[in-house]
Amino acid sequence: MKFSVTHRQARARRGVLTFDRGEVDTPAFMPVGTLASVRSVSPQEVSSTGSQILLGNTFHLMLRPGADVISAHGGLHNFMGWSGPILTDSGGFQVWSLAKKKDIDESGVRFRSPIDGSAVFLEPERSMEVQRVLGSDIVMCFDECTAYPASKTEAEESMRRSMRWARRCRDADLQTSQSLFGIVQGGMFSDLRLESLSALQEVGFEGYALGGLSVGEPKEDMKRILHEVTPSMPEHLPRYLMGVGKPEDLIMGVGSGIDMFDCVLPTRNARNGWLYTRSGVVRLKNAANRLDTAPVDPECPCAACQSFSRSYLRHLYTAGELLGPRLCTLHNLTFFQALMADIRKAIEESRFEDFATGFMASFRGENDDSV
Repeated sequence: MKFSVTHRQARARRGVLTFDRGEVDTPAFMPVGTLASVRSVSPQEVSSTGSQILLGNTFHLMLRPGADVISAHGGLHNFMGWSGPILTDSGGFQVWSLAKKKDIDESGVRFRSPIDGSAVFLEPERSMEVQRVLGSDIVMCFDECTAYPASKTEAEESMRRSMRWARRCRDADLQTSQSLFGIVQGGMFSDLRLESLSALQEVGFEGYALGGLSVGEPKEDMKRILHEVTPSMPEHLPRYLMGVGKPEDLIMGVGSGIDMFDCVLPTRNARNGWLYTRSGVVRLKNAANRLDTAPVDPECPCAACQSFSRSYLRHLYTAGELLGPRLCTLHNLTFFQALMADIRKAIEESRFEDFATGFMASFRGENDDSV
């Protein structure tokens, strides 16, 4: 992997990630294909929305279908039919959020599978082994996601364990084409975050991520951490904000100097009939859409907006027709990729701050039910 920053405006950066499998323009949003699939849509359809890189998850793929099945296909790219770059999360967040009866110690994490309740042990070396088999282009360190709220003592203990695990990840064998990213932890404490970043830089990674955000903390805490920590992240390497994806948070992250994002939000909300527009979120279940023959967004190039009305999409949603979530997913992915493209263009033209102000003035967010 190679990374270059081509344009800057204040802290915002426009760049390019280059892999053997292609280029990724940054700032970039990665759709989440947790189980080797972006739900309800094909890899070709995902690509048609402008997506250049996908995210897969070690935790889920290790449990189902298993690394041996993916190995038999020659890796995750062949298994899921995606020819572009893939980033795989290490499983640390899923252990925190999904694993039942987990027991964490220095060696790793013992937990019960959320699928069948069987005993599972996941450690840094195992996470690296599975990701090596997956053949992802970017591999994430195995870390412990610090819970929120957490005392400073708890956050410090958790962070330092993650730093020891990070060194074990660095010492593990990966494919020569794979790049390993370290994950900055430390809860809501900026000094712990900066200590974590320093420890990771001593080990040395090809990129650095901020983990443990968007886990229930107030938005102001996330904003503060981004403002205080991101400027200290290496200037010449990609910066990744994990699991954050509301449009207003993408704007905030880019303004802080972040290059990469991922989130289940556009696909999950699509399945719930929430469609993103520059004015806010259209909720298909609202009665106002029942007789609305206009498209969700007449300027959107997606199949849902070019061929169908709000009324028809509402019908598919309320009737439980499978075409509904497919069309809604394509729309939301198209919206997010178009937003990122506009952000990149604004940075190139040195007008990102004006773009951000204008976007936030028109986008009413998810809490507004009037769109």
